[in-house]
Amino acid sequence: MNKLNLLLVLALTSCIALSVQARDKRDYHDMVYDSGCKTCHDQGTKRFPSDEVCLQCHDMAELAEQTKREGHDAKQNPHDSMHYGQEAPCMECHGEHKPKQAICMDCHNFDYPKFKH
Repeated sequence: MNKLNLLLVLALTSCIALSVQARDKRDYHDMVYDSGCKTCHDQGTKRFPSDEVCLQCHDMAELAEQTKREGHDAKQNPHDSMHYGQEAPCMECHGEHKPKQAICMDCHNFDYPKFKH
């Protein structure tokens, strides 16, 4: 095998490995992976997806209702917070390829047991 072919095989193998790595990260987004990276990466693959892309599949009012808390914890809703309302950028808390923590955790120690990076 000549050097050029070897280089092409190595490059292709690396791309496949990165693709598989990304697919293994978030099972709950499995259905969009087959559509390609641009399905979510509307601003290019080197930038975070826009909130508009996230909101094509996720409804913010429904998320706020699902994460609503009662009593003393009522103001700890990550999708309807006292600081950001329902306007916090999705990528501030959620990451597809690298785990993140909720932006609230920068200052608070709230427990979000169902948090998905």
